[in-house]
Amino acid sequence: MTALTDAIAPASWRDRAAPRLLLDAGLVLGGSLLVALSAQLALRLPFTPVPVTGQPLAVLLVAAALGSRRGALAMALYLAEGAAGLPVFAGGGCCVPWLLGPTAGYLWSYPLVAYVVGALAERGWDRHPLTAIAAMLLGTGLIYLVALPWLAGFVGAADVLRTGLYPFVVGDLLKVVLAALLLPSAWALAGRGGRAAR
Repeated sequence: MTALTDAIAPASWRDRAAPRLLLDAGLVLGGSLLVALSAQLALRLPFTPVPVTGQPLAVLLVAAALGSRRGALAMALYLAEGAAGLPVFAGGGCCVPWLLGPTAGYLWSYPLVAYVVGALAERGWDRHPLTAIAAMLLGTGLIYLVALPWLAGFVGAADVLRTGLYPFVVGDLLKVVLAALLLPSAWALAGRGGRAAR
């Protein structure tokens, strides 16, 4: 099974233990930082505690590029960075209250989403637009599956779809399509477009 970053990494780094460990660590750190940067693209809406951010797109792309284990580790590191006080959450937010507040369900979903989308990518789902869309839709659905029940505890079951789903559906569908177009293109540039994972 192969993720995009494995396909483009030099063989001398992939095949030897010490360089491979260094490569993996760098990819995990880089993935966490990409999600942190995407969280700074935040737009607050007056009727919901949930901001519009670039995080879902970044999570999906990092997951597909790094694969299941490294993707999940990158998301776990991202959460740890925020818990430790680094301003990595939406709009520069940080600390434990963010991991317990109304939007915590979105954040807590990221390691699960990264693992699932990364596993699908390792099986070749990110190499073709239709299967990439399916993987990205599944990942986006998992975000909502974890986030909405948590958010309902703050806004009530009657308002959870109005505040946590409906305002974001169109934007998230656009992010799914963008990710599904970028990934096969990246594989084509890597010279491995359409080839099944090993």
